[in-house]
Amino acid sequence: MQVKTTRRLAWLALPLTLALVAGACGGDDDDDSTGSKGDDSSQDLSGKSVSVTGSSTVAPISEIVAEDFGAETDAKVTVDDPGTGDGFKEFCKGNADIADASRQIKDEEKAECDKAGITYTELKIGFDGLTVMTNPNNDKVECLNFADLYALISPKAEGFKKWSDGQTLATQLGSKTELPDETLDLTGPGKESGTYDSFLEIALKGYAEEQGTDEKAARTDYKASADDNTILTNVESADFSLGWVGFAYADQAGDSVKILEVAKDNGTDCVAPSADTIQSGDYPLSRSLYIYVDNAKAKSNPAVKGYVDFYLDGLTDYVEEADYVALPDDQVSETQSTWDGAGV
Repeated sequence: MQVKTTRRLAWLALPLTLALVAGACGGDDDDDSTGSKGDDSSQDLSGKSVSVTGSSTVAPISEIVAEDFGAETDAKVTVDDPGTGDGFKEFCKGNADIADASRQIKDEEKAECDKAGITYTELKIGFDGLTVMTNPNNDKVECLNFADLYALISPKAEGFKKWSDGQTLATQLGSKTELPDETLDLTGPGKESGTYDSFLEIALKGYAEEQGTDEKAARTDYKASADDNTILTNVESADFSLGWVGFAYADQAGDSVKILEVAKDNGTDCVAPSADTIQSGDYPLSRSLYIYVDNAKAKSNPAVKGYVDFYLDGLTDYVEEADYVALPDDQVSETQSTWDGAGV
C-alpha cells in the first residue's frame, strides 16, 4: 500500500469537525495512488455515509483514512473530535458508527452501551506518548518526574501560582527536582478528553492513592481546552508555561514548544518521547490508541465495514503518516484477527 504524503499533517490546521467528502476515482487503475483495499473498499458506495466521533488525538489518523477511502468509494465519512469521553456518549446512544479513543472504554460507558443494546469491537490501532511541554524560553526545567507532575497538577496543587509552590510537596514525595520560582501558566485537556484521563491514570494515580486525593481529578484552576492546538498556543504564549498533549501535536509544533523529558520514579532516567521510546514503553507516558466499531452498523452498512477494512489494511502507514507510533507487526495481526472474528 502506498499512502499519500503530500497532505502530511495538514490536519493540524483543520477545524474540530471535519466532513471529508471525495469524488469517485477516475482514470486507469495505474493512476490510483492509494492502491486496492479489497472488495469492500473498491465498490461504489455513493450515497453511503460513515460517522466517526471521539478522540482529538486519534482523529488525525481517521481523517487521513477517510480522505483516501472516500476517494476510492465515493462514500462520505464525517470525523468529529469532541474528545474520547464525549465521543463515547454519542457512540453509546447510537449516534455514531465508530468511536475514536485515546484510552479504553470505561465501565460506566460500557454500561451505557449495554443499556442501549449496542455491541462493539475494540480495535487497537497504534501508540501515542503523552507529551509534557513548556515554552522554549524556560531554560530552568528539562525533566519532570511523576512526583513533580503530581505536585503541580493534582488537586493538592489547587491555587499554586508558581512552579516553586509545588516544591514542598514534590520534595516530600522524594523528588530532587528544583522547581523554579517563576509563574506557572498551566494548560491542558479538559475532562471530556481521553488525554486528560490517560494522564491522570498514568502519571498521577499512584501518588493520588498514596496522598488520598481523587485519582480521577486534576486541579481545576488551569486553562483547559478540548482543542490541542489551543493548548499549544497557550504553551507558546507564556515563558514558564506547562502543558500536555498527544505526541504528534507537540512534535509537529517544532521549535515553538519545548518538549520535556519525563522520569517515572525519583532517581530513574529521564526519557524523551520518540517513536522508539513510545513503542518500547521506555517513555513512561506511553499509551495505546483505539477505534470502537458498532457491530450492528458494520453489518447493515457496507460503508462502515469497508471503512474499517480499509483502515486496517493500511494501518501502519496511516498511523505513521499522522505522526503517531505504529504497532509492531504481531500486534497489527492481532488487531486484524480481532476484526476478522467480530462476525460483521
